[in-house]
Amino acid sequence: MIPNSPPQPPSVNLGDIYYILFRHKWKILLCTLAGLGGAAYLYKKDVPPFQSQAKLLVRWIPTESKASGPTNTGTRLMADDHGSTIMATEKEILQSGNLAAEVAQGVGPEKILAKAGGGKDPGLAAAYVRNNLSVTVPQASTVIFLTFKHPDPELAQTILREVIDRYYKLHLEAHRSSGMLSESLAAQADTLRSQLKGTEDDLRKAMQRAGVTVSVENTKEGFSNQMIAIRREIFNYEQELAGKIAIFEDVKKRITVTPAQANPTAEVELPPSVIDEYRGMTVLLNRQQNFEQELSMQFTSENTRVQQARTQVAETEAKVKKMRDQYPGLIRVVSPTATNKGAESDAYEASNAWIQITAYQAKIKELNSQMDKVRADAAKLDQAEGAILQLRRERDLQETNYRYYQTNLEAQRINEATSQGKVTNISPIETPTAAYRQPIDFKKIGLCAAAGILAGLGWAFLIELFLDRSVRRPVDLVRLLRAPLFLSIPSLKADKAMLALGAPKAAPRATATGGSSLETQSPTPSAAPSIGSRNVALQPFHETLRDRLIGYFESKNLTHKPKLVAVTGLTHNSGVTTTAAGLARSLSETGEGNVLLVDMTVGQGAATQFNRGKEACDLDTVLEARSQAHVEQNLYVVTENSNSDRLSRNLPQRFTRLIPKLKASDFDYIIFDMPVVNQLSITPRLAGFMDMVLLVVESEKSDRDLVTGACSLLAESKAHVGVVLNKTRNYVPGRLNQELMAI
Repeated sequence: MIPNSPPQPPSVNLGDIYYILFRHKWKILLCTLAGLGGAAYLYKKDVPPFQSQAKLLVRWIPTESKASGPTNTGTRLMADDHGSTIMATEKEILQSGNLAAEVAQGVGPEKILAKAGGGKDPGLAAAYVRNNLSVTVPQASTVIFLTFKHPDPELAQTILREVIDRYYKLHLEAHRSSGMLSESLAAQADTLRSQLKGTEDDLRKAMQRAGVTVSVENTKEGFSNQMIAIRREIFNYEQELAGKIAIFEDVKKRITVTPAQANPTAEVELPPSVIDEYRGMTVLLNRQQNFEQELSMQFTSENTRVQQARTQVAETEAKVKKMRDQYPGLIRVVSPTATNKGAESDAYEASNAWIQITAYQAKIKELNSQMDKVRADAAKLDQAEGAILQLRRERDLQETNYRYYQTNLEAQRINEATSQGKVTNISPIETPTAAYRQPIDFKKIGLCAAAGILAGLGWAFLIELFLDRSVRRPVDLVRLLRAPLFLSIPSLKADKAMLALGAPKAAPRATATGGSSLETQSPTPSAAPSIGSRNVALQPFHETLRDRLIGYFESKNLTHKPKLVAVTGLTHNSGVTTTAAGLARSLSETGEGNVLLVDMTVGQGAATQFNRGKEACDLDTVLEARSQAHVEQNLYVVTENSNSDRLSRNLPQRFTRLIPKLKASDFDYIIFDMPVVNQLSITPRLAGFMDMVLLVVESEKSDRDLVTGACSLLAESKAHVGVVLNKTRNYVPGRLNQELMAI
């Protein structure tokens, strides 16, 4: 029986690679030669043409897109930061069909096509110019690289020079023919003029709101000078006030006034306490006013301490006024009413001092009010200073831009009137060079040669690993079935083997058993090979098969006689009959017993003329009269039946009845030449009666799925199956062959 272990997964080892390479060596060699031939053709025919090179620097491009401002010193007018859009436009002009047509017309179609196929067609000449002109612009660069290729070295340089000249003309027509640069500059100037006018109006309004007449700096300086002058006056008045107060206090001490003297005409006598309180109140008011003046000089009017001091002054003034309203005589307390002359003089001096004190206090108060107003105006200017300065900067920038565009507009109008088609923004870095030929592209030639080799290898591996599903080597059977492989028989050529053994040459033919043997064809086309004609070339393999079969029986401890061995295959030409006959003959030569060969292949005629043209008897006859089936020493050959229909219907029952007779016979081995294995064959049904079933697989012909299906059919009858791989071909040299033939 076939072991139940799963087949080995497919893998590729070194032996498989050797096998694929040597089996398909002619395919690989053919593709390699094709690749080398293509490489040789490229080397000989694909000669690089002559080429001339030139470089152009584009400094700036006149275009109607957004113009650059006066602060940009690079290209005058670019479409974007790096000029990629502009350079792409120039590249399209160089590669345009109009330029190629003008160049072809200028140089001449005949000259251009003279060494490029010939002809006079202007269209072909223009197409040739366009296809062989290479225009390259490196990234973030304003340099254009031009290359033109032509078989004629002189013409290559001439054509490239003509391309550059025509390009200058088309460049001017594309960018300046309609005066678009002047229009763009005029539009920019008008826009900036309107923006400048609006900015100046906004600046004027902002300065009026802030009270600025000339400039912010001058106005701030004026506010500072005013505050310094006011502070100086306040200091002066405070000094005078302090002096007058001191004089008033001194005079007041020298005057001795009684209530009657102080106010002889008063209607009501003033109490001394009221007079003292009034005098203390005036002194307090004087001190509070001085303190408030000092704070005003140090802090703004919004300061909390200044506001508190002013509040105290207002409260004290209200109390003094209230006392004066209540006691009108208080005003004449220090009046010059003394009877003596000295008293009158002191009273006058005190009254005069008091008047000056009051005047100084009023002036100081007014100066403080003016200081608050100046400070408020200065704060208002500080708030508006940022907006004014921003508007002033915008005005200056717009005025500069406006003057720049106005100047360029006038210059451009003069340039357009006097340039007369000259290109001033493009200059050549490198004029068209003398034509030269590039080295041969060995990389391309090498790729062609490598492609041929890879195509051959790919073809071989594709066939071997995917397209060819046949069983080819013993290792394939081991991987596929994990079944015991008894023998691998090579495919031999009859003429070569027979001549090597010294046998007479005969016309080779494919035998009915598959043609693996070296049996020669008899004069009669229908004659079958005789069991008596020894196949010398295959004899060593049949003997090896015999030895392995005997060794297998000994390993299984099969000692009964006779041992039933069936030989079957998958196709009619796989060599089953040759293998069965060779095995039977080899077993009979051991001298240990008799061997019976039973032909079950009904209709093949393979067992009808084994004994020198004498028909062999059937199986029943040999069991009764053995002499009629005798072929060689210890070898007997019989056939079962010639009626295939009756055989198919009755053989299983008949075979069941024959088994006791076969086992009772004195044959040591009974070899059955069985029909091929398929769904309609009787072989799977009879396999269970056999001690061993040898399945002959034809190398490079038997499909893997067919082999697997046949083994499955035989396994259902619980038969012991061994495999014989027939007609194998070893493509790998012996020193590289890594296969193990013994399984």
